[in-house]
Amino acid sequence: MDGKMILLVEDNPNDEALTLRALKKNNVTNEVVVVRDGVEALDWLFALGSHLGRDLTILPQVVLLDLKLPKLSGLEVLRAMRAHPRTKRLPVVLLTSSKEDQDVFAAYDLGANSYVSKPVVFAEFADAIRQLGLYWLGLNEAPVARVT
Repeated sequence: MDGKMILLVEDNPNDEALTLRALKKNNVTNEVVVVRDGVEALDWLFALGSHLGRDLTILPQVVLLDLKLPKLSGLEVLRAMRAHPRTKRLPVVLLTSSKEDQDVFAAYDLGANSYVSKPVVFAEFADAIRQLGLYWLGLNEAPVARVT
């Protein structure tokens, strides 16, 4: 699974630490870039703001996107990603504590590839992360990125 990077968009430091711990526990050694709000996520993806000059040819294999973020929500980030030719096919997994039907429907309507509720118990969370890693980093064939 090496060589494939993960973009983690998570504002909660505890959830960030749990996600990173779960990845490590499951021997997912891929680089993880962490951004903490919706604006920073788009800045990173499009090399804007504090990420100006970042190599645009480097895109993550998968984006783990929280739903409830400061500045721009996860749904707004997803909408912007799907509207841009560079990121419209990038695999996006909503990893969130929300189980609200309207959030699930909105995520899929905007082009989410998957919607995963964060389990409360760490062992279950670690297993969910293991399964996400196996699928999105091992089995899934992501489209080749194009700089546009």
